Amino acid sequence: MPPAPNPGPGPGSGPSAAAAASGLASIGIWRLLAVAAPHLSALAIMVQTETDFGSRICFLLSWGILNFFFITLLRRPALSGALSLTLVVVLILLSRLKHDIVQMTANFVDLMVIDRDTAAFLFTIFPNLRWSVISAAFVTLPLMYALWWLDPFRIRRLPALACKLACLAALVGYSFEWPDEAWRGYYDDGYLSKFARSGVTAVSDFVSYGFMESDAAAPERLNVPLVDSCHPAGRRPNIIMIHDESSFDIREAQGIKVPPGYGSHFKSFDGRQRKFLAESNGGPSWFTEYNVLAGLSSRSFGRFSYFVTRIASGRVERGLPLALRRCGYDTISLYPAFGAFMSARSFQLTTGIQHFYDAHDLGAGDVEPDSFFYDKAVKLMSEAAPNTPVFMFVYLAANHFPWETRFRSDLMPAWRNPGNEPVVDEYLRRQAMSAGDYASFLAGLKKKFAAQPFLIVRYGDHQPEFSPHVLDPGLDEAGVGKKLENYDPRYFATYYAIDAINFEPVKSPVVMDTIDGPYLPLVIQEAAGIPLDPSFEEQKNIMLRCNGLFYACKNGAEARRFNRLLIDAGLIHGL
Repeated sequence: MPPAPNPGPGPGSGPSAAAAASGLASIGIWRLLAVAAPHLSALAIMVQTETDFGSRICFLLSWGILNFFFITLLRRPALSGALSLTLVVVLILLSRLKHDIVQMTANFVDLMVIDRDTAAFLFTIFPNLRWSVISAAFVTLPLMYALWWLDPFRIRRLPALACKLACLAALVGYSFEWPDEAWRGYYDDGYLSKFARSGVTAVSDFVSYGFMESDAAAPERLNVPLVDSCHPAGRRPNIIMIHDESSFDIREAQGIKVPPGYGSHFKSFDGRQRKFLAESNGGPSWFTEYNVLAGLSSRSFGRFSYFVTRIASGRVERGLPLALRRCGYDTISLYPAFGAFMSARSFQLTTGIQHFYDAHDLGAGDVEPDSFFYDKAVKLMSEAAPNTPVFMFVYLAANHFPWETRFRSDLMPAWRNPGNEPVVDEYLRRQAMSAGDYASFLAGLKKKFAAQPFLIVRYGDHQPEFSPHVLDPGLDEAGVGKKLENYDPRYFATYYAIDAINFEPVKSPVVMDTIDGPYLPLVIQEAAGIPLDPSFEEQKNIMLRCNGLFYACKNGAEARRFNRLLIDAGLIHGL
């Protein structure tokens, strides 16, 4: 029987079939990797950025919420994982950027109060950011399309939605049971977990009382003051309010060596040294900016207080500049940063500033010595209309962190360190520079405006960020954080001082030895002899019966009642 003929390689067999099968398997592996890669990357990020078990639990729950949210929309797990990873990476980069600028990581409220000023500020200080965003979009979009094509899986929407809601419920329950301490926002870690937990508490607080605490109703009413209804007795002095960056009497800490003559800078014209209780420690100057311009408490904003100037912009139309404009003053502000920072320009205009000059307008460099702003103040004062009193807000910045490096080593060449740790010695050096520049400023005012009256009020906006560690060197970060959270007065006390040229400050019971920050506008008006409008008259009554306390008086009850009066009078709206 002859052998059967060899049919040769048929379809589905032989080397070509094996190659095809290998190719398909290879494509399958790449598709599986496309699904797995975002999750493996997220786990690596979690290990790198989250520091404890609780924060990692929150990270995983947040990751689940993001993934199942996108799966509910798209049904494709690979693309959903990639989108989730992109959002997490962007959040971490923005959070680190924010921490570099203001020493606090991003939280959910950043999204709730996002505005044009914030975007303008970012694009101003990072001029290449716009092109980086556009370039990233050109790279990201094709990759997302490729993942859409590669993803072999489809997940039903209803189970995905159920999983998302389960993760959300677990995150909400965890955040209420173990709320994140506010002071952890100053740590440069835990970006996603802190952002997610802050979302739970922020939304809860907003539903409970909105952005700002106030009573539901008040039995009494304030009369809205009439424009130009102010008629002071005697000559109105020019008023200069000086924001003395990060300045306090460091002798409050034990064992600090200070140079000869230290402390005179904190005394007023009458030789007395007075305390100013700020509402922030270590960084956010805009808390005090809100206090001294609006005459109100940032603490009324609760968890939203960090964004107080952004929230108050266009909404809180009450403050010292408005009160002085009613009395015929021209109001000017000199600001050492870009006006979009924390909506400073918009906020200050809302409170009555007519002429706002930021770092760009003034031609300021990165950080300028105090003398730079004092010289600008004298120049603007000389350009003011004759017979029109001026209110000028001079915002200084030379004593801003970091103190690890010497600021303007060409200045004060004769300085000798007293012998403390380097950060403290540099801080003392900058305080000495500030004191010298202020003395020169007073001398210049007396010489250039020999016949004009001036009332000058200075205050320390907050203590430096290292102050808790010199006040309580034995405390760890958690102990310091608890004292900050409980508003320990030792961590918030700075100074305020009153000086005068060709003017005798009016004596008043509100010029107390210790005042809360929101009362400074009241002190200034009383010392200048300016008649109070009904809102400041009511606040004076609060100050006298609360002995200089504001928000802390009756656990916030007085502040909440006062906020309601201002809302009913139309001076606060939209809050």
